[in-house]
Amino acid sequence: MLEIKDLVKKYGKFTAVDHLTVSVEKGAICGFVGPNGAGKTTTMRIMAGLLSATSGNVRIDEVDVIQNPRALREKIGYMPDFFGVYDNLKVTEYMDFYAGAYGIAYKERKPIIDNLLEIVDLAHKKDSYVDSLSRGMKQRLCLARSLVHDPELLILDEPASGLDPRARIEVKEVLKQLKELGKTIMISSHILPELAEMCTEICIINQGKLAAQGSVQEIMQRLSHKRIIHVQPLGEKEALLRVLKEQPLVRIVSENTKDVAFDFTGTDEELANILKQLVLAEIPLLSFREKEGNLEEVFMQVTGGQSV
Repeated sequence: MLEIKDLVKKYGKFTAVDHLTVSVEKGAICGFVGPNGAGKTTTMRIMAGLLSATSGNVRIDEVDVIQNPRALREKIGYMPDFFGVYDNLKVTEYMDFYAGAYGIAYKERKPIIDNLLEIVDLAHKKDSYVDSLSRGMKQRLCLARSLVHDPELLILDEPASGLDPRARIEVKEVLKQLKELGKTIMISSHILPELAEMCTEICIINQGKLAAQGSVQEIMQRLSHKRIIHVQPLGEKEALLRVLKEQPLVRIVSENTKDVAFDFTGTDEELANILKQLVLAEIPLLSFREKEGNLEEVFMQVTGGQSV
């Protein structure tokens, strides 16, 4: 769906984006994160056609949008980190203005606008003036605006910036709904826990270069080359410890009050076999789970502790 290859952006002697290569599959929600000044916004602006690249390629469905910027207009919807709204327009007038800008015929606009306002939960505000909306509502309106021409790819730069917790939840729910509609979404955010929750994959850049890409769990496994498994038995831990210590791929990390944690360096099939051994040993278990990935922890490891 989206292919960024050897993308470079220089400002004089300063390299903001340094041979960045990223691939995002159709229907994915890709979290685009990195420290301040890593090149996130620069990359997104190049993808949106607002900046020219020094070199490299950006392809959306095999269309080179750097060489053919006109095709970009139909392919993407872009929501910048800072946007303006026309306060003296009503919500429907605002949407109609952008529908007209995208060349949508007047008689076709109303059903499109009504549908989009339903998706972003602003149908009840369609006759309200834009300046009367809360910040969260304005964010959702700008998201609806970016969808008016039914783009395949959404590029969202800090869509939840400055929102209160309730408004952030509302934006998150809208993004989940858009994924169900088949949209591909690339989203930048400083709110790492929420990003990890809603994204199918994460792309971390540092100093203009790709540092890591994949699910949070995949990146954690690549960084540490091991997995941490927590096992909670029903009752005493002695029998559990005896079986675990017999396994060559297991190293006990800690014995806690309720469970035992161990490092594991094998495959999923080998992990399943360990669970099988515990069952055959008739050890009653309350839980057998892998430690979940933490995007903040991954981010700090990849970027050397730089601020997001």
